[in-house]
Amino acid sequence: MSGFTRLVAIRHGETAWNAETRLQGHTDIPLNAVGRAQAGRMADALRDEGLVRVVSSDLARAAETAQVLATRLGLPLTTDTGLRERCYGRMEGLTYREIDDQQPEWAARWRQRDPDFAPPGGESLRTFQARCVGAADRLARDHAGAAIALVTHGGVLDLLYRAATGIDLQAPRTWRLGNAVVNRLLHNGEGFVLVGWNDDRHLGATELDDTGG
Repeated sequence: MSGFTRLVAIRHGETAWNAETRLQGHTDIPLNAVGRAQAGRMADALRDEGLVRVVSSDLARAAETAQVLATRLGLPLTTDTGLRERCYGRMEGLTYREIDDQQPEWAARWRQRDPDFAPPGGESLRTFQARCVGAADRLARDHAGAAIALVTHGGVLDLLYRAATGIDLQAPRTWRLGNAVVNRLLHNGEGFVLVGWNDDRHLGATELDDTGG
């Protein structure tokens, strides 16, 4: 395993907008009470993981989740803007139903995973993929031979799963992206390998999957 990087990839805890099925993107929404409880349970579950560092998206919902993990495990914490969620521009703040009702053309291209569709003021899926998978690849290479936690967002985790399994960018999603669940990957120096996904045993009934996929 020398030279391999172990990655524990974690989605942030629940927010009020998650519970309301509102698209968050780069809008900076804090955790709600459920999300804070989820973060604590997740941190306790990773005490024996052998992590050396926590790296987080700088958006509040991820950074707050990461701070709980870093504090409880006594680990250094840094942020990386490359781990941010996809920017959805003018779609942010709308519920999935509101997007369907108010902007049916946007909704169709988004749900079809059109890789070149960028909402006004937002990112295309292709641009987002290059940013977040590139950031995770860079962080993995920087920590070769060690184990790190990446605290990020549902969209980022979706693309990491695809990178590790070779599933096409436009293929429908059949895997879960729950809040504060534990996902495990390896980086072998060339790319990502899937080890385990959506481990939610520490959460009981608080796990939520609301990414609209």
